[in-house]
Amino acid sequence: MAKKPVTLDANGHRKFGIRDSVAYAAGDLGCNMSFALKGTIMPLFWTQVMGLSAWYSLLIIVLQVWDAINDPLIGTIVDADRHQYKRNKFLQYIWFGSIGLIVGGALCFLPFPQAPVWAKIVIFMAGYVIWDAFYTVANVPYGSLLSLISKDPADRASLSAWRSIGSMVGNMVPMVILPLLVYNADGSLNGPMVFVTALVMGALGFLCFQFMIKNTEIRVDTSVNCNEDQPKFNVIKAMGNFLRNRPAVGATIAAMGMFIGMQGASTAVSVTFQIYFKNPQIAGIVQLFAMLPIVIFTPLARKMVMKYGKKELSIFGSVAYILGAAVLFAAPLGIIPVSEGSTGLDLVMYIVAQLIMSLGMGIYSTVSWAMMGDAIDYNEWKVGTREEGIVYSLHSFFRKLAQGVGPALAIAIMAGMGYVNNADPDANGVFQTIDVTLLSWDFAVELRALVAILFLVAGIMMFVGLGLVYNLDKKTLAKMTAELDARRSAK
Repeated sequence: MAKKPVTLDANGHRKFGIRDSVAYAAGDLGCNMSFALKGTIMPLFWTQVMGLSAWYSLLIIVLQVWDAINDPLIGTIVDADRHQYKRNKFLQYIWFGSIGLIVGGALCFLPFPQAPVWAKIVIFMAGYVIWDAFYTVANVPYGSLLSLISKDPADRASLSAWRSIGSMVGNMVPMVILPLLVYNADGSLNGPMVFVTALVMGALGFLCFQFMIKNTEIRVDTSVNCNEDQPKFNVIKAMGNFLRNRPAVGATIAAMGMFIGMQGASTAVSVTFQIYFKNPQIAGIVQLFAMLPIVIFTPLARKMVMKYGKKELSIFGSVAYILGAAVLFAAPLGIIPVSEGSTGLDLVMYIVAQLIMSLGMGIYSTVSWAMMGDAIDYNEWKVGTREEGIVYSLHSFFRKLAQGVGPALAIAIMAGMGYVNNADPDANGVFQTIDVTLLSWDFAVELRALVAILFLVAGIMMFVGLGLVYNLDKKTLAKMTAELDARRSAK
């Protein structure tokens, strides 16, 4: 049977289609195969298997700061690289980073529980730094690549939506499968098995990246900005350009709000379901609402962007999110009278509010990465140079800072309200969680209000970033795209 001929566009490139979207989704699936392993197993491995309970919190804070700084460093290296690669500069870096992730991810889980403490600290920090370097080498160019696959707003919306799907699957697979592989029959963590699993997941991530690289078509020609006649790359000037890049700053403010509010709220949600709703088992089911709108909206993203525009859609999403967060105030404000043991109606309202918020987040998340692709073009439009690496990496830098600030802020507020984790170790030296059900009802109501406030802060920051700072509406985006096309054609 003869192969179906490849359809080419006016510039001789393979026409954009579902192949591009699935390939781009595979890239974030590859990233999250490694990232989710770090988030789900690393704390347990280093506290339970390696016995670094007393040191882990301090070490992870230091490494999180490095994690955030590392992104702009790698971004500047990528942007300063003027070498002409056969397969494209960004794809070459992704290929190299994906190889390193196979080994780097496993180095974070070297099982030597009998080693002295100083050796464990060295192993932990060295493994994390190596893993983080390779992860960033792959992830920063991957995020920047969206702006080069297509310049069409609808195509970018499709890529952004499918990236959300790849991220979601990449996070869910480790969460579902890992518990079946890395625990012993008695419930303890199997250190050597964690190491082997990290190697296997690194290899799976590598295969995902290879699939993406093989099926990625670069349609935006930026070679005119990457030749030897260009002035030497100036990192300070590039960072200044980022701060003057309104779309990049607006998208970053929105993302920071999302992480500060949502990550902070998630820290308090589990305790809220324990002591306020007194039904911790359904907390996970309620949180699944956050995934449904992404799946539902993905097939609609392309048509919706063509009709309304990315900025316009994202503003609608942020307003819906704020509305949902406002509904969460119903019980704390006394609109729904609630007393201890009678929270049934409020639970229904909580779920309704989560559904409204998830609708808003689903709309925003499916276009958020496409908006950063447009922000990269905006930098070229205004200052004449493409700085994909530094624009995306600084965006990632602030996102990662927010990921750390959100939970820390929530814990600090909870501590001020009276939540104290004063657990003592058991006979085996393992710290036990305090019985939060013994906390007072007044504390439960205050915590319930805190969750709503944190979600509301997230929505307001998203609206400010997207509605007041981000300035690429549908009309302006069309003008920018036309002028960039004219410049590139002239060159």
